[in-house]
Amino acid sequence: MRIILSFASILLLLLVFAPIVSNAQYIEKKTVSLELAKKIAAAAETEAAKNKWTVVIAIVDEGGSLIYLSRMDNTQSGSIEVAIQKAKCAINFKRATKVFEDQVAGGRNAILSLPGVLAIEGGLPLVVNNQFVGAIGVSGAKSNEDGMVAKAGVDFFAGQ
Repeated sequence: MRIILSFASILLLLLVFAPIVSNAQYIEKKTVSLELAKKIAAAAETEAAKNKWTVVIAIVDEGGSLIYLSRMDNTQSGSIEVAIQKAKCAINFKRATKVFEDQVAGGRNAILSLPGVLAIEGGLPLVVNNQFVGAIGVSGAKSNEDGMVAKAGVDFFAGQ
């Protein structure tokens, strides 16, 4: 008798929840491919070279995972992690890292207590059709120069 009741209970649960599971929707996400990441980094590197700046360029996907990293010759090794963290900050908070730099400069130091915030210009999200698909982080020059290099990468991306 218990087996029949258990079986009937399982059958009832399947009948109740099957329509919910079968009607589940998938979210279509765009992301940055390795090929595109290389092109974005190349555009950014062109801007840096034009100005005789040596930088590290990091491209991350929509989850903040590193897709591509380029370190120009003679760029200090400390800029590797900084570029990655700028990119991660930009995608995780869906805004330019300069926003945080400006807030700190304006006296809002509490921003620095947020996990993952790097309040230095040079990180920009990559957005297509209002969807955040990745980010670029640049480090090695002055922060405003890093920002200009990152913008060159974003401008290339926007033209795709």
